[in-house]
Amino acid sequence: MTRALPVAPAFGHYARVTEWGMFSSGSLVLQLSYALLVLAVVTSRKLPRIFIALSAAVALAHAIWWSGDPAAIGWMALLLGACAVVLGNDFLANRRARFSDEEEAMLAGFLAHVPRHAARHLIDQGIWLFGAEGDMLTREGEPVERLLFIARGEARVFSGTSQVALCGPGELIGEATVLAGDPATATVVLAGPARFWCIAAPALRAYLTANPDLLPALERSFARAVGDKLRASNRTIAAAGGVAA
Repeated sequence: MTRALPVAPAFGHYARVTEWGMFSSGSLVLQLSYALLVLAVVTSRKLPRIFIALSAAVALAHAIWWSGDPAAIGWMALLLGACAVVLGNDFLANRRARFSDEEEAMLAGFLAHVPRHAARHLIDQGIWLFGAEGDMLTREGEPVERLLFIARGEARVFSGTSQVALCGPGELIGEATVLAGDPATATVVLAGPARFWCIAAPALRAYLTANPDLLPALERSFARAVGDKLRASNRTIAAAGGVAA
């Protein structure tokens, strides 16, 4: 009488080998490469090239020490080299960018999360001006003509005829509506001599259309500036007993 061979133990052994194979050193290295690519996709626009370069480096190591695939080695080496060239150019451009003291204040403010070379290019699209007391920067209900950054001096913010806030050095004017092209939410008038940077609203929108990588960082900065102004306005109104004179 012929006996059937016991296949279950062999199958169980195969399953254990397969299970442990999933967590072998080579497999883990390859999975790390895939994870870095996922991070490159989901992370902010500032980091993808770094994660892609790291992924290429890990995949190249896997191809050299585990798979031995010459095509993978060649492609990963090419990808890593391309990332190194691009990142190197960005690094050198950042090192070459130069800023005045007034412009450094912009970098510490609403351009804090923009690469230095990109900030240099954006600043160059605008101009620096001097203003005098009484100069109107925005008029409530009318389109915002420009975005302004105050370097020196102060500006009064009015809702109707009531002053609701005071803007000083390091603050933006027009950020709430300049990108959308909506009317100004308040009238802003210089309280005295001032120095400010400005860029025309159409020029800013066209620039960001041509350089969309900068848009998320600026939108976050504008939203933060609007929030700060709302809180300051609420404090001013509360201190005036409900109406700022």
